[in-house]
Amino acid sequence: MIKDLIRNNRSYRRFYQNEKIDKSTLAELVDLARLSPSARNAQTLKYFLSADEETNMKIFPNLSWAGYLTEWNGPEEGEHPSAYIILLNDTTISTNYFCDDGIASQSILLGAVEKGLGGCIIASINRMGLQNNLEIPGQYHIVHVIALGKPKEKIVIEEMENNDFKYWRDSNQIHHVPKRKLDDIII
Repeated sequence: MIKDLIRNNRSYRRFYQNEKIDKSTLAELVDLARLSPSARNAQTLKYFLSADEETNMKIFPNLSWAGYLTEWNGPEEGEHPSAYIILLNDTTISTNYFCDDGIASQSILLGAVEKGLGGCIIASINRMGLQNNLEIPGQYHIVHVIALGKPKEKIVIEEMENNDFKYWRDSNQIHHVPKRKLDDIII
């Protein structure tokens, strides 16, 4: 059921690095994005796929991982993502991709959950460094990166208290994500 996929689609930041994902799986996930709605049907997004350790190591140092977890510098060795999908806007088509990045990313991540994988959309990126490291042509603007792998962490959704929306980790490294009540968001 779609609700189960959405509930299990969390922002995973720690993975079983040794659990590999092949490029054909990444292509299947991108195909879900391709089939999704696109503003004006312009389809300006393109995708860079990485599933090998050498390319992954060019991507990883250009990402920031969890703004609210100030004492945590990101996944340690052994917990890195197994793969990445980088969303690129092809500026030769349009400089505006409207909301296509959100639609495409959600489609990719729901497909990943269905395959027993998890991911995290990362927008805090050293875009110039990443573009240079991967030799991505200048016509492509890096929108964001989706880190993917077999999740190595437990994430729980809980009711938000005192309007505190910041996610946090407890002493057992369980990741807590507060959510507003349904009645609080329907006007």
